[in-house]
Amino acid sequence: MGSALSSFLEIVELVNGDIVLQRADGDGEALMTIRFSDESKTYMPNGRLEVARAMIHAGIETASQMQFVKSDLEDEDRDLESPRILH
Repeated sequence: MGSALSSFLEIVELVNGDIVLQRADGDGEALMTIRFSDESKTYMPNGRLEVARAMIHAGIETASQMQFVKSDLEDEDRDLESPRILH
């Protein structure tokens, strides 16, 4: 996963209508695939790429926040494990 963070990413709409997040160099498989149903395509015939971009951005932000919370919880766990002296 470290290499994914160090390379540029791009959002691409494939011929079949799927939208993928992939490394700009094209190495490896898609990191994420978004597939809209036929019904949803009728509601947004021209806006799928923008919706997919917003979904990806929200996912990255959420993952980042979750990592931050996980780090805070691990710090709290370490504090609880340290020996305490009761006076």
